[in-house]
Amino acid sequence: MTRSTSLNVNRRDVLTLGTGAVLIAASPLRGHAEQVDLEQARRELFGTRPVTEGRVRLKLPPIAENGYSVPLSVEVDSPMTEQDYVKRIAILSPRNPLPLISQFYFSPGSGRAKVDARIRMSGTQSIQAIAEMSDGSLWSGSRETVVTLAACVVL
Repeated sequence: MTRSTSLNVNRRDVLTLGTGAVLIAASPLRGHAEQVDLEQARRELFGTRPVTEGRVRLKLPPIAENGYSVPLSVEVDSPMTEQDYVKRIAILSPRNPLPLISQFYFSPGSGRAKVDARIRMSGTQSIQAIAEMSDGSLWSGSRETVVTLAACVVL
């Protein structure tokens, strides 16, 4: 025995659903962080301490054909001793949906402050790496990459 179910949809329901769909499609969606979001993320991570350019070497390819898996390398000049070492490295993006890509924590026992990873990039942008040292100082480096096929796209 088969059971038949009927769906009672009237014209008003169809118009209501259609209007809602049009309004959702027409509303602006943020597909990437804005400069304000990046600055807020930096403040949440490091407070208002000044960030000095230098000591951080960031390597990205000049052109990435695909933003879904872009190789990244970050290395910080540090002796990695008990008195002078890198506590953490934060990788930030001005265009990805969330500005903080990742954080890596170190100790003197790490031996080297170096990270090799692959990241997703939402279009051409300048990635920034900020290193927090054991004395509280902040150092940064940045690199721009042209991305031909963006990842992290919100439709």
